[in-house]
Amino acid sequence: MIFPSIFAIAVGVLMIGQWSFFYLSGQIPELETEPYRILFHLAGEFATAVALIVGGAGLLMGQSWASWLYMVAMGMLLYTMIVSPGYFAQRGQWPFVGMFAFLLILAIVSIILVA
Repeated sequence: MIFPSIFAIAVGVLMIGQWSFFYLSGQIPELETEPYRILFHLAGEFATAVALIVGGAGLLMGQSWASWLYMVAMGMLLYTMIVSPGYFAQRGQWPFVGMFAFLLILAIVSIILVA
């Protein structure tokens, strides 16, 4: 279960890194235009990232609780990977849409490997 573990941890860390970068570089205009919506969205993103990191680490350490947490985290991630590309598609940022499609495929593969 090395691939699923590393995938979950990497995606969780990258999610936190991406949002931190966007925030620090002033690239979240919704903080001004739709502050409540984006704060709820960010809460969901960070909860997903933390669940991925903890679930992936638990799998690596062979913890008995890790499989169910991993599956919950992957469900959260699947939702994000289906919903989030719409934002980028609306803006015509197709490389981001492609990135989400690629990550969706990797997520499905990792779920199959754990199940």
